[in-house]
Amino acid sequence: MGLEEKLPSGLLLTSVEKLVNWSRKSSLWPATFGLACCAIEMMTAGGPRYDLARFGMEVFRASPRQADLMIVAGRVSQKMAPVLRQIYDQMPEPKWVLSMGVCASSGGMFNNYAILQGVDHIVPVDMYLPGCPPRPEMLLDAILRLHEKIMHEPLGPRRAKQLAGTRPELIPSSVKFGKREPA
Repeated sequence: MGLEEKLPSGLLLTSVEKLVNWSRKSSLWPATFGLACCAIEMMTAGGPRYDLARFGMEVFRASPRQADLMIVAGRVSQKMAPVLRQIYDQMPEPKWVLSMGVCASSGGMFNNYAILQGVDHIVPVDMYLPGCPPRPEMLLDAILRLHEKIMHEPLGPRRAKQLAGTRPELIPSSVKFGKREPA
């Protein structure tokens, strides 16, 4: 005979960590950061056919202060990188980043000086979504996988210890691509 059998009906037992993580995963509010063709697929996922509202994500937030999920959809130029970092810094904690498409994840076919070769050089990425452009079904799958990751995140001091040192430093392109001394 367990503890559950002795409690009155309608009483739910769980830990605070599980309850908080469940509420976080059930109310993700994405920030719009669509930069290229992947943004069309992201907008399609918010439409009636794929219906992101099932997951509490029906409204894409225009203000980063109201969002906790940044979906970077498309290629990021060197000039856009500081803006991306500023928007990320304005988002409240906890926050997550989903890199959508091969251009956002690794620069894609644009292997040149103007395109950032992966958004993870600017912000810490929680989930990578491959494809050119990835289908809305793939975005939904990545969001569900992110939900699973959120459900198993620690709280309090354990979370701070886990997140220590995960913020990449923003290096200006003039320093990164400046003249190099001959070796």
